[in-house]
Order: sequence, then C-alpha cells, then structure tokens
Amino acid sequence: MPIIDLQKRLGLNLDNWLLLQSGQQPFKMPARCHAFEKEWVECSHGIGATRAKKECLVEFEDFYECMHREKTHARLHAIRQQRDKMVKEGTYTPPPCHSGKADQVP
Repeated sequence: MPIIDLQKRLGLNLDNWLLLQSGQQPFKMPARCHAFEKEWVECSHGIGATRAKKECLVEFEDFYECMHREKTHARLHAIRQQRDKMVKEGTYTPPPCHSGKADQVP
C-alpha cells in the first residue's frame, strides 16, 4: 500500500470493484465474506499474481465458496434428492411441519 494514496486524493475509484467486501458497508457491519477476502488479500499481497494463483489457492477457494456457495448448493441438492428418494420408497415420512400443514397447537 502506498504512503500517498493518489486515487483518494484525486477522487478516482479505479480498483474498488476488485475488493467488494472491503468497501464501506451499511451500519458499519462487516460483509459476510470479509474475513475470507482479507485472508486472501493478505496471502497474495506482494508476491505477484502468478505466485498468488499457486500459493494462495486455498484462501481463494474459501473466498470464492463464501461468495458463490456452489458446494453448499450442490450438497443441499444431493440431500433433497436423497430425501425425495426415501419418501418415494416409503422409508421416510417428513414431519407435518415440513409438508405445509399447520402445527397442531392446543
């Protein structure tokens, strides 16, 4: 990070899009993936893009999963498929609250 921030002094905003999670957030709350982005930036800072792609791959994958949640959605899809298969076979009956019926509260 330079000592004199020329972008801020000139009123330019050239690379703020790159670090979306680090930007100003409403109510001063950190963004959901801010910690993962910070780890990735700290790892890749100063070593260059070529080395960072190899050496910081774990941090980048964590950050990418936090942003896009592809593995989470794939896992939930597999769980739903297994549940539907078990319901069709008759080995599992979902509770009434999961079938859209109202709770029987006295």
